[in-house]
This record gives sequence, C-alpha cells and structure tokens, in this order.
Amino acid sequence: MKWTGIFLIGYLIFIAGILAALWKLGILADVGIAWTLIGVVVAIGIGIMLAVSNSGSKDNIEINRK
Repeated sequence: MKWTGIFLIGYLIFIAGILAALWKLGILADVGIAWTLIGVVVAIGIGIMLAVSNSGSKDNIEINRK
C-alpha cells in the first residue's frame, strides 16, 4: 500500500509541473478554469487507477490438501 501512495504523490507532482508549464506559456488562460479543472480531475483519476493496478503482488497461492 505504501508504494501506491508514493506513486500517487509523484503523479500529483507531475500534474502540478505540467499545469505550471501550461500556465507559464499562457495556454491555461485560453482554455479556461472549468476545462482546466475537468482535466485535472481526469488526470488524477487516471493516476489513481494506475497506482492501484500496479500495487500489490499477483502471486498464485497453492493450497496443499491432505
């Protein structure tokens, strides 16, 4: 579970960097706040799905029956 949290924190920092770059270039002013927020929510949702899908081990469990 801890790796999922670290992945999600890294993903949020990545999204913040992209938003800062788009703001500095002036692209966010043309897009508008509503579409920016929608994009951020979608990006965070994708990050959560990626973090959950990559977490945990996927080993097969063998049960010995007598």
